Amino acid sequence: MRIIEDPASIATVGTVGVLPIGEIARKQATPNIGRVELATAVLRISLGMMFLAHSVILKYLTYTLGGTAEYFQSVGLPGWLAYGVFWMEVAGGLLLVLGIAARWVGLCLMPILLGALWVHSGNGWVFTSPGGGWEYPLYLAVLCGVQFLLGGGAFTVPVLRRK
Repeated sequence: MRIIEDPASIATVGTVGVLPIGEIARKQATPNIGRVELATAVLRISLGMMFLAHSVILKYLTYTLGGTAEYFQSVGLPGWLAYGVFWMEVAGGLLLVLGIAARWVGLCLMPILLGALWVHSGNGWVFTSPGGGWEYPLYLAVLCGVQFLLGGGAFTVPVLRRK
């Protein structure tokens, strides 16, 4: 295989198997990783970052955990549930970003999103509606379901299994 520094010169060379340097670097950086695995990893990492942002920035820093517990009570849920949801979102977000048991993390986070869907169901479709609509929790629940179906994708930590 010859290396060609100018990708435009590939068309004039006419030799099979000639790749520009950038293509060679990409193939070496991600050996045997296909588009589906990379796309699944992008889904996993972005979903994990969303859960981290939603828990730490929104629930902890913006509303505080006490304020979040008060909100839970105002919609008919026990206040203590807010603390469990917060820690599940933090742990789930970290596990997704790190690529640890992503399939099962996605499945475990779905009840939180279905609960949010229930809370916001009477507020209309758009999440910018007063009280927040139900489209965003539904979308995130679908993404968690897709993560469960696809698994972790590329760059995951293998889970040890008993034989």
